[in-house]
Parts: sequence; C-alpha cells; structure tokens
Amino acid sequence: MKIVNSIKELKSYLAEEKRNNKQIGFVPTMGALHNGHLSLVERCVKENDVCVVSVFVNPTQFNDKHDLETYPRTLDQDCALLEPAGCDYVFAPSAEEMYPEPDTRTFDFGTVSAVMEGARRPGHFNGVAQIVSKLFYVVEPDNAYFGEKDFQQIAVIRAMVKQLDIPVKINACPILREADGLALSSRNVRLTPEQRQKAPLIARTLKESTNFAPEKSVQEVIDYVIDTINADPVMRVEYYEIVDGYTMESIRNWSDTTYPVGCITVYCGEVRLIDNIKY
Repeated sequence: MKIVNSIKELKSYLAEEKRNNKQIGFVPTMGALHNGHLSLVERCVKENDVCVVSVFVNPTQFNDKHDLETYPRTLDQDCALLEPAGCDYVFAPSAEEMYPEPDTRTFDFGTVSAVMEGARRPGHFNGVAQIVSKLFYVVEPDNAYFGEKDFQQIAVIRAMVKQLDIPVKINACPILREADGLALSSRNVRLTPEQRQKAPLIARTLKESTNFAPEKSVQEVIDYVIDTINADPVMRVEYYEIVDGYTMESIRNWSDTTYPVGCITVYCGEVRLIDNIKY
C-alpha cells in the first residue's frame, strides 16, 4: 500500500495502472475510519483491480468552525486499518494541495441539496460537491463507493456527476451498525459513556416507526419519532422528515412516492448524529 500526499504523484501511479487496463475503485473519506468505511473498502477491493481511499477533512463543507476543529484526525490509525483491508493507495493531501487557491464554484442541484441538511448547514453540500468533483478529477475512478448513512449526500453526488458529466458509477452501500443499532460514525467517539448508552434510541425509534406505516399518516409517524426521541433529556431532534428517496422532497401521503425514506438528525449532547430508514 502506498501513501501519497501529492496530486501529481497519485495521477502518475494511476496513469500506469490504467495503461495496464486496471479498473479503479475509489472510496472518499474524511478519515477517523471505522467498520462502516471498511465495508466500503471491502466492496471496492472485491469489485475493482485497484482500490484508492482518500483521507481528507475537507474545510469547505463545514459551516461550523468548532465542528471542523474537533473532527477526529487519525491518519496513522486509518492506514493501519486500510492496509490489511486491501487498499492499494491512500491519498492524504493537505488543504493547500487540494485548494492551492479558493474554489469559487457554486452548484445548484435544486431541491436535492436545498432541504434537510442543505437547509440547516448552508454551503455544506456545495463544499461536498467541490471536494468530491476535485477528487474524481484526480483519481478518475470507474467506481466510487459511499455509505447510505449520508443518504442525502449520495443524491447530491449523483446530481453532481450528472451535471458535470463525470464518467463514474456511484455505488451506495448499506449502513453498518453497532450490535445495539447505532449507525457507525466517526462522531461516535465524541459521545460520553452516558450519551453512547442513549444514542441507540435513534435507530430503535426509527425501526419501531416502520410498524405504524402506512396504517398511520405520514405526519403521525413523524410526530411519534420526534416525541419518542425528545422524551429523553439527553437527546434533541433537529429534524425528522419523510421524503421521496430520489428527489428528497417531503411527502404528505404514503402514496406520494414509491420510495419513502425517513431522514433524521439528532443532537446527543453536543454531538450531531444522522440516520435514516426506508419505509
């Protein structure tokens, strides 16, 4: 496994791989890797000849400076996990390498990026589109792998790939969970022992809510999820919306879509956790 910090060096290695007709798979990450990331790497290794993983905490997708500063950075640990997983290249650039000058591009993906996370984290998805497009231009992968925990992000990336006409297949991979249901996340390490004990309430409530659909109305299911989680003093729901899984538009009736997905963001103490469930 090679650890590469420069765009020029990585492009040179991958050009050689392509000359040998190797298919390239890519897993973009912000590091602080866990088994959820490793499941993406595992699939990437299985389906491609070459596996590239980027480890880069992208400053342009954080609208909260504190969140950027406290985001865990564990490159040595990450590399120790990636090598036995079969990764061929770790791309770990500096911010200066990825942004030698400010990226002033602005994207418009319509509703897909305007609601939920887009509404509450202004500029977040624009930053995601900036960095993922940059990485795609560097790696030029045949396949890219993303976890479904960031459900809305996948929809945004699909819209971006279409808009920019980037020839890459976007592969969505199922959420990996702890034994108690909590979705794996790099942010989980910031939970106190008490918060970690409480956090599985999110997944448990989402799962329970599927028992009521579609007998109960969409609004009744939303109210049930919010009220159940907010009843715990450690938890605070920022939003829970049931949307069309393709357009991210909120639905009012179950008949509004063939692909209803519930998307939630909850503050557990100060730690912001996201999850989703298909109905």
